[in-house]
Amino acid sequence: MSAPSPAARPLSGIRVVDLTSVVVGPACTLRLADFGAEVIKIEPSGGDMLRCLGGPSPGGRHAGSYLHLNRGKRALGLDLKAPAARALLEHLIGNSDVLVANMRPEALARLGLDAERLRERFPRLVHCTITGFGPGGPYRGRPAYDSVVQGVSGIAGLAERRDGRPLYVPLLLADHVTGEIAAAAILAALVGRERTGDGATLEVPMHETMAAFVLQEHLGPRSFDPPIGPAGDARVLNPENRPLATADGWISLTANSDAQVHAFLRAVGRPELIDDPRLATVADRFRHVDLWFRIRAEALAARTTAEWLAVFAAADVPAMPCHSLESLEHDPHLAAVGLIGTATHPTEGRVRTIRPTILHDGAPAPAGRPAPPPGFDTRAVLRELGLSEAETDALIAAGAAFETGTG
Repeated sequence: MSAPSPAARPLSGIRVVDLTSVVVGPACTLRLADFGAEVIKIEPSGGDMLRCLGGPSPGGRHAGSYLHLNRGKRALGLDLKAPAARALLEHLIGNSDVLVANMRPEALARLGLDAERLRERFPRLVHCTITGFGPGGPYRGRPAYDSVVQGVSGIAGLAERRDGRPLYVPLLLADHVTGEIAAAAILAALVGRERTGDGATLEVPMHETMAAFVLQEHLGPRSFDPPIGPAGDARVLNPENRPLATADGWISLTANSDAQVHAFLRAVGRPELIDDPRLATVADRFRHVDLWFRIRAEALAARTTAEWLAVFAAADVPAMPCHSLESLEHDPHLAAVGLIGTATHPTEGRVRTIRPTILHDGAPAPAGRPAPPPGFDTRAVLRELGLSEAETDALIAAGAAFETGTG
């Protein structure tokens, strides 16, 4: 089935003003762009910091991670310290449906972009801020990055329970998860606006969001009053809950149901353990998780990864190769579904793209054009807002706005 046309995508006709930077906000607006929204990314002359944080690039200002998080968007260059630029931005907001920002609330208020002021002027606006820490607590207003949130929300501390020292997940997990949740909140607010005619004021705090994820999974016996045991899922926190070593590599394997465990034990030549009362049921294996994980870990050393994958596929045991960064992009399934493609970037030449993963009526949306250079669409956006060529030239000459190559 072919990809849906731009006009048929769910958010076609929705305009989003994107005041976000780095990862958490761009992850949110990327999802909206994938659903068909027109996302206009506002950048100062120096550009989004992720353009440099994400590593080198041929042209020097378009790191790979920036390209992947900002594809399908338009770039408007504005110096928000200039009154003319702020007035222009407010005009744009008045002609838009959604504003997304991940700067601190005080900074938004100084720019006159706080929800209270803008919603009074534009009651249909969906105003969404992504913050480090929500209102009402002692952390309010403090700066936050993904690693800070992984620490304070308990994510890094989970590794201490398992491995003896806290560790960050080597992925900007808090940024990506919070960004996706913010996108979902915006979608819900747009649905609500269809019913009531009113926009919404949204705030998605990273700390509370990620702490809730940790507690939902690990509060466990402390969910009851009084508690009936210590917090923490003993299976997930077990030191042996890791990829399993084969003769030449690693396999990621999980067998949870009784049928899967029985199939695993037969596949590895240990059928006598099927009747072991310590392994008979899900509850038994939870109580004897050290034994169960030790059996798993010791079972695969004699054969290769390919041999075991064939065995487990035949037995319907959930198992897959444990990819490295180098091998992941060559995964045969990803190649077959066309996750990675190529496109031509205005300044970086040929670049690799990652298409949207959600299937709409059986097909993914197109990846859209590559992430634009800073200010790439400034002149086009200003003309669409009704400014004349002379007015546009004057703003650019005054430094309130800029085009690619002038910042």
